[in-house]
Amino acid sequence: MNKLFLLDAYALIYRAYYAFIRTPRINSKGLNTSAILGFCNTLNEIITKEHPTHLGVAFDLGKTFRHEAFPEYKAQREETPEDIRLAVPIIKELLDAFNIPILQCEGFEADDVIGTLATKAGQMGIETYMLTPDKDYGQLISDNVMMYRPRHGGGYDIIGSKEIEEKYAFSYQTLNKKIEKLNERYKLPTTKEHQSFSSNLLSIQCVPS
Repeated sequence: MNKLFLLDAYALIYRAYYAFIRTPRINSKGLNTSAILGFCNTLNEIITKEHPTHLGVAFDLGKTFRHEAFPEYKAQREETPEDIRLAVPIIKELLDAFNIPILQCEGFEADDVIGTLATKAGQMGIETYMLTPDKDYGQLISDNVMMYRPRHGGGYDIIGSKEIEEKYAFSYQTLNKKIEKLNERYKLPTTKEHQSFSSNLLSIQCVPS
């Protein structure tokens, strides 16, 4: 049976970097390799323990359509640490060496790419795991699509529809259906942004770096 893993690159890179923040890993050239080490450990763990038949790593690529709609989008976020900026190209080189696809699409964030591919794969009956610590991915969970969420202290939680319903007492699918019914009942207009986003997602193509 096909088994797809989609990794949220920056979420895992940041997590790895801050996991070693008190004892950073510095190589002989003075480069902080904490993010590289942590990311590679996660990647190796997935490959050796889960044996996915398909694997991809998604990265953000430039500004998104959200910045066009709202120029101050994420403006309050701190600048990316220089150590992470230096680590990202090296991580991409390692992914190329492993022949693992780098998934990125101009104008979209990594979670847009993962959400689109996970949804399409799930509809095709492919067992799909989104590897990320980001709770927002919970809304993408369906019968064949699950979160593979790192635990604090090690290990992972596999979160599917059952776990979402047990924790929140509802499913995202049920909530989405209720929202659709409310939209129909009250004739709520679809925003231009949502129309454009939905249209682009249907035709999204992920390209290598």
